[in-house]
Amino acid sequence: MTICVVCDVLGQENNGTTIAAMNLIRSLREKGHRVRVICPDRERSGEPDYFIVPTLSVGPLNGYVRKNGVVIARPSLEILEAALEGVDHVHLMLPFFVGCAVLRLAKEKGISVTAGFHCQAENFSSHIFMKDNKLVNRLVYRVFYRYCYRYVDAVHYPSEFIRRVFEQYGGKTNAYVISNGVNRQFRTMPVQRPKEFDGKFVILFIGRFSKEKTHRVLIDAAKKSRYTEQLQLVFAGDGPLKNKLIRRSKGLKNPPIFRFFSRGDLVEMINSADLYVHPAEIEIEAISCLEAISCGLVPVISDSPRSATRFFALGERNLFPCNDSKALADRIDYWLEHPEEKVACREAYLGYTKQFDFDCCMDRMEQMILQTHQEKKEAVEHGKEDHLLRGCRT
Repeated sequence: MTICVVCDVLGQENNGTTIAAMNLIRSLREKGHRVRVICPDRERSGEPDYFIVPTLSVGPLNGYVRKNGVVIARPSLEILEAALEGVDHVHLMLPFFVGCAVLRLAKEKGISVTAGFHCQAENFSSHIFMKDNKLVNRLVYRVFYRYCYRYVDAVHYPSEFIRRVFEQYGGKTNAYVISNGVNRQFRTMPVQRPKEFDGKFVILFIGRFSKEKTHRVLIDAAKKSRYTEQLQLVFAGDGPLKNKLIRRSKGLKNPPIFRFFSRGDLVEMINSADLYVHPAEIEIEAISCLEAISCGLVPVISDSPRSATRFFALGERNLFPCNDSKALADRIDYWLEHPEEKVACREAYLGYTKQFDFDCCMDRMEQMILQTHQEKKEAVEHGKEDHLLRGCRT
């Protein structure tokens, strides 16, 4: 099949949406499909089967947008038409401007369409300083549903949690719940632990340096720990809050490490750490947490009701109350003081993560696409009119 993957956001693989998109693209190509990609990433200009769309100017807000590492793609009818020529199926990564424009064209051409759900309302509302405004967040879901998800043939949700949230505030969809999967590279392996970690208890968190990831709670917990002088925090990622987090870390004996790791280096870093902490308040799935526990790290996870990651906890000591740095400090101290229990918990998690096997998840994604395409084809052959087509054009 010729499949077009539409990425309103695509760039360096330092965020969950881009990683999910590139994993899907690579997997489909490995399975023999021709994959075209529509995206605004100018660094990919000239690469085969990449169709680069322009970016949207938001006037005086351009500086703020750049600071937050966001590129807003803008539709170009000529480019979109060229990308869809001869395409059998379309998969949208996000319900933004380009995704919605491609959806309209695909509907007109009778092409089957699936869409991934990779953006919580709070991922948007946090940029306009309304992350905790329930009315705004519900409105965001309604807009997503109104202009995108109600028209697609099937929706991919990375977790049951986000399916329930969206269908409660948006509307019913033809849902497929499939994990984004843990890449086969993330596994336990012997590594040469850096000398700078000698005598230290290394705590890792992988996540973009943004408000909803709540790095500050881990920093404050490290200051409140009884073993604060032994702790070495490592924040793997990048993002707009880096300098603010560095300033907040002042006072820790061991300055935290803030660094973007390549995939290979990240696997080594995970295998060099002693504990994984995921304090994020807002998460659709948090593959980064699954990657860490697949390498043998025991996690301590925020119990935020707006995060799917809390469902990865196998016991009460793998959770802490959201935004409670003192409670997190107590959890850290417990695992540092009970190394034998940590070994037993590690073994339990290594068995648990098998259900998130990358190849299995990618097989299910391909099956979703093939099944949706076949159902669409049969509907067209039987002359069933798409009753939502007219609304999609408005």
